[in-house]
Amino acid sequence: MADRFSEPLDARNRKIRKLRNRRDSDRIGQVSEAIARFTGTPQFLVYLSVFVALWLGWNTWGPEHLRFDSAALGFTALTLMLSLQASYSAPLILLAQNRQDNRDKVANEQDRQRAERNLADTEYLTREIAGLRMTLGDMATRDFVRSELRSMIEELDRERSDRLNEREARIAELQAEIERLRHDPSPTDQDREEHKE
Repeated sequence: MADRFSEPLDARNRKIRKLRNRRDSDRIGQVSEAIARFTGTPQFLVYLSVFVALWLGWNTWGPEHLRFDSAALGFTALTLMLSLQASYSAPLILLAQNRQDNRDKVANEQDRQRAERNLADTEYLTREIAGLRMTLGDMATRDFVRSELRSMIEELDRERSDRLNEREARIAELQAEIERLRHDPSPTDQDREEHKE
């Protein structure tokens, strides 16, 4: 608030006028674009053709005392009106084209910046992928790991089958020992039976 009072009244008024002029020029530009868009439509051509046809019809076949543009003079008022419309349409179309050019420049600049960002991102990703490939060159490949796992599984299978064979052989030995002891009692067994009696 204090800033407002520290400036002279003229300076504040100039700033306000600049803002108003800017808003007014934007409004004028928007109106000129709307008019330029409308004058380029088939609807406008139909309206203008109907208007000219009515004008010519009224001033040719209408009651003489109500006619306002003479056919004998070549419809001077109609010619003047169409010339006036054309003289206003041309600058309005140019204003609209200038505003469109400015928008195109901004859009092109944004597209260029986006393309530069995309290029930088792509270059970064390319460098990262190259680094990963170099790192992976030092690492084991999938096929190498698979072959190592297969050899380990085969080795574990061999060890397991060797252990199973050893257990089965030991079980067979123990069963043979049990059978032998059943058929041929040892002296210690006989002593035990005698002590029981």
